[in-house]
Amino acid sequence: MSHQFRSQVNGKNGGRGKQQQNDADAFMRLPDTEIVGCISDIGVPFALEDLQKPNPQQIQKVFEWFAELLMNATRETVEPAMRAAAEDICGEYMEVVPADTRNLMGFYVSLRRLLVECGVTDFTYSDLLKPTHERLARTFSYIINFVRFRESQTATIDEYFNKTETTKARIETLYLENQDMEARIDEMRRNRKGMEALAKEKTERNDQLKARLLELKRGQEQISERSERAKNEKGRLTGQLEEKTEKCLNIRQESEKLRPYVLQSPAALQSSLTELSENLAKDRSRIDGLEKRTRALQTSADTFNIVLNDVSSCTKVLEEVSSELQKEDEENMKATKRRDALSERGNNVREVERHEAMLQRQLKRWLERTEAVRNSSKEKTEAAKTKMEELRGVHRRLTEERAEKGREMERRRVRIEQTEKKMADLKENIEVEIHAAHDEYLKMDSHIKLYITEMEQSM
Repeated sequence: MSHQFRSQVNGKNGGRGKQQQNDADAFMRLPDTEIVGCISDIGVPFALEDLQKPNPQQIQKVFEWFAELLMNATRETVEPAMRAAAEDICGEYMEVVPADTRNLMGFYVSLRRLLVECGVTDFTYSDLLKPTHERLARTFSYIINFVRFRESQTATIDEYFNKTETTKARIETLYLENQDMEARIDEMRRNRKGMEALAKEKTERNDQLKARLLELKRGQEQISERSERAKNEKGRLTGQLEEKTEKCLNIRQESEKLRPYVLQSPAALQSSLTELSENLAKDRSRIDGLEKRTRALQTSADTFNIVLNDVSSCTKVLEEVSSELQKEDEENMKATKRRDALSERGNNVREVERHEAMLQRQLKRWLERTEAVRNSSKEKTEAAKTKMEELRGVHRRLTEERAEKGREMERRRVRIEQTEKKMADLKENIEVEIHAAHDEYLKMDSHIKLYITEMEQSM
């Protein structure tokens, strides 16, 4: 009797707790059959037994499908980031944590972010590894309701999503064009600096060549003057040598003519001889001087030949300098053309800068529009959050009421258990008394039968 009463009380308590839980999640909780049907409709094989007795691998696949549908996030998409994080943190010991566990943890973070947006704030990692029927049904109910709401607002979401994607594509295009323009401007500036440095170097070299050319021209003029003076001096000395030679020959001829007259008078001959010796010595000294001057003139002539060779080489150098100057003039013309092209490119750069400024203004307008759309989205999000907060307040109030009722039921259960315990104790005492009375009855019965037997025997 007491066991039956206890079973009835426990059944009533369990029914009341389940009723309170259903009241708390009534606005989001879906029936199990509807949950199974929705999951099966999206292409995932799922049965009622899979929900009532969940398998972690299958439940992880279902959650992964929902995350891929709503956030485009799977374990494969988070694998590179998780591997990079493991390399940064663990280094060469990254294999301590298996790759599957690491990817599942990264996927859990993305899934938890999705479930927070859906309204499930108490989702834990154990719901993936050790799912239970109640929590799994509640989580799937929130996700399915969120998917239904999303499908009902598909047109609005697609509209804003397309606008956002168009804006992002335009921003990326403008950013790439801006980068291209900046690269072209930098290249033009580098080319301009190179051209300016090259033109400056050519100008300095041209000035140096001009100064060298003027110096060579002055040296050529001096060498030409010295060569002319040497030629004139050579001609004059050659004429004097010929004149002296002719005079010497004439004197010898005259001496030969006078020799017979000298033989006639020794004193006169002696005087003539002395005079002739003196004349001869003078002529010898003159001839020696003339020979010295001839050798000097020959040396000067050789020097003049060397100078002429130097002059010819200088002339060749001047010709080369002239060709270099001509090439320099051509380079100057090319530099002028390049300077004109550079100025034209500068104009193009200014045009590009104006175009860039216009694109910046357009980008600013698009950013303002995007900001306005974001603000409106934030306002809508705030409204949704406000509504969600209200719903959470209702849920909190219902939870508090359920907790209060649970505490009241717990007190009643304790009282009932105490009453049952008292009743059980009384029952045990009564049973003990009954057994004792029964024993006494058996004893009395045996004594009476014994007395009857003794009386029969005595009679």
